[in-house]
Amino acid sequence: MKVRVGFGYDVHRLIEGRELWLGGVRVDHEKGLEGHSDADVLIHAICDALLGAANLRDIGYHFPDTKAEYENVASVTLLRKTIHLLNEQGYRLGNIDATVCAERPRLNPFIPAMKERLAETMGVDLSAISIKATTSEAMGFVGREEGMAAYVVALIYQ
Repeated sequence: MKVRVGFGYDVHRLIEGRELWLGGVRVDHEKGLEGHSDADVLIHAICDALLGAANLRDIGYHFPDTKAEYENVASVTLLRKTIHLLNEQGYRLGNIDATVCAERPRLNPFIPAMKERLAETMGVDLSAISIKATTSEAMGFVGREEGMAAYVVALIYQ
């Protein structure tokens, strides 16, 4: 069995006038993340971790923000397409370990729904998805509530 690990990182600016989507779940907050798609920072980092593990480049290569078809697209669509790309190469998801960095809102109440949505989207058992939330203790762009970041490690196997 061939086992591979990938790392993903993403960051988006928080702005007014947009919905906040994380892990495929709408999170009630006065600001949302800026981006060409729905700017789901967690899913984008997951896609990059999966693509990196399979040596398939990155999310921007496969779903460029220069293509109109990806404008305002739900990131779960990009995740489904990413899983399809991995499956075409004979890879399956082992597990995901993710950390979302946000000063506000508190994300812990949303984590169970995120895990369910991600597991369903990727066709894996709920136990394959770990999501943690943290703040940056009021330091940096996350601490100033200018944006959010996500870090993800993914294990895939063939």
